[in-house]
Amino acid sequence: MAEARRWCAQAVLFDLDGVLVDSMPVIVRLLTRWADLHGLDRAVTLSSAHGRREADLVAQLAPWADVAEEVARMQKWQATEFDGCVPCPGAQRLLTALGDCRWAVVTSGSRSVALGRLRAAGLPVPATLVSADDVVHGKPHPEPYLKAAAALGVLPTECVVVEDAPSGVASGLGAGMRVIAVAPGPEELRGAHAQVASLADIDGFRDAEREIRLTLGGARDSTASHLQPEG
Repeated sequence: MAEARRWCAQAVLFDLDGVLVDSMPVIVRLLTRWADLHGLDRAVTLSSAHGRREADLVAQLAPWADVAEEVARMQKWQATEFDGCVPCPGAQRLLTALGDCRWAVVTSGSRSVALGRLRAAGLPVPATLVSADDVVHGKPHPEPYLKAAAALGVLPTECVVVEDAPSGVASGLGAGMRVIAVAPGPEELRGAHAQVASLADIDGFRDAEREIRLTLGGARDSTASHLQPEG
């Protein structure tokens, strides 16, 4: 096991699906339905969707379709499909430990779906939530994470991003933030400053100055030269 690393931050910015909420059964079910509707390859659809907005997915895989109409269709399906959404390992414990620290959710999905999945999983709803509804450019563009930092009143360099998708890692890095990748297997999310199997490998608490202290147990470094650990 790798040596634990300790980081300081003013804010932690979490991706939603696959980081805080395990919504994979729901996502697979809905994307499969959409792929079948348009005669698309299921595997290609599922792999292309990871960490991306519906609008970007439609534009790539179904350029003949009306993007707004397809996004509305997907969001209508998602608005009533929450069965199977559960907290990811360690999510409840870490969010409880952070308490009233500055943290946010930054998702490629819609706000209504994000709120529904958080509530279905029994997780707290943050005061700051940046969704596909709030940005012009989705991940991998840095806009979503920059918008979250601005809403929290912190500098990008004071933020730690927690992501499970290549597009999200790229978004956080492009925003000038430190990035922790969540990936249960040996695969690396390139560019991330460290990688853990799940949030269960991260301990967090607030110090007297409301600075967040994170300890990463079993973290695997991806770009150690970019790390800014505590001290």
